[in-house]
Amino acid sequence: MSNVPRDLRYAKSHEWVRLSEGLAVIGISDHAQHELTDVVFVELPAVGRKVRAGEACAVVESVKTASDIYAPISGEVVEVNTALPGNPGWVNTAPYGDGWFFKVRPSAPAEAESLLMSAEQYQTQVG
Repeated sequence: MSNVPRDLRYAKSHEWVRLSEGLAVIGISDHAQHELTDVVFVELPAVGRKVRAGEACAVVESVKTASDIYAPISGEVVEVNTALPGNPGWVNTAPYGDGWFFKVRPSAPAEAESLLMSAEQYQTQVG
């Protein structure tokens, strides 16, 4: 069974969101990193980029496949995890910690409630 922290919100596409101090920290779930297996490359969005919920904005590559990472909510990318491209394995070892991808200043904060699932709902989705 995957690790699904209860304090986060989740997208159907397996991104997680931690809302804190007006920003949304975004990464991929433990379930997603297990499916990918060993992550070997991460491409992050540019700081200042405006993203829409559901839009592909980053890429993660593993030994098995390359996958798009989608913006779970709309807003402006205000920070990226600059250490992650040099340490892509953090996505596997610390998906909810050092393996975060980027931070967004939400343009429509209500999207977090309307578009994202609770931990319980996400756990049901991934089985």
